[in-house]
Amino acid sequence: MTTTSPSPEPTTQADDPFALFEQWFGEAQASEPGDANAMALASVDMQGRPSVRMVLMKDHGPGGFTFYTNFDSRKGAELLADPEGALLFHWKSLRRQVRIEGPVTPVDDATADAYFATRPRDSQIGAWASDQSRPLGSREIFEARIAEAEARFAGGPVPRPPHWSGFRLMPRAMEFWLDRMFRLHERTRYQADGRGGWSSGLLFP
Repeated sequence: MTTTSPSPEPTTQADDPFALFEQWFGEAQASEPGDANAMALASVDMQGRPSVRMVLMKDHGPGGFTFYTNFDSRKGAELLADPEGALLFHWKSLRRQVRIEGPVTPVDDATADAYFATRPRDSQIGAWASDQSRPLGSREIFEARIAEAEARFAGGPVPRPPHWSGFRLMPRAMEFWLDRMFRLHERTRYQADGRGGWSSGLLFP
């Protein structure tokens, strides 16, 4: 008879926070009923007032965390004006959270073009039709703009709109939170040391 070893107890402590994120994200992809790559993105306006919304992470690793948006949207305008952001992943099925903070930079045109080409055609059309974050008089106006964009690109590929691209957040700090019984949670913060490495330490939960 063969026996299987129990799975190791999860922990927030690791030598490499990117490797730990990769492990947690893989487990979330297997367990989350929704989008495991959904993350809250926080930005601030010119008066320092914060705003937050959900976006989808499309790439991640030591080079940063990438997402795409309309640069004329509220989040796009805020990040272009003040290129600092914060992300939060909450995987309820695993009872875990990851917070990430750091500077944000636009991706290059080739990267944005390559990702845009992978999007469903209806999503590509929507990127042309939507003045994201702007007031909309009625749903019918939006539907008419969708029809106009469909007619404009009928029979051919849909190019990436000039106002649509991506941002990459390069972590300055990463914080991993793990639920424990009786609210005695485990929490570790990793801080970039400016030399390609990280310092880390536990925090009171």
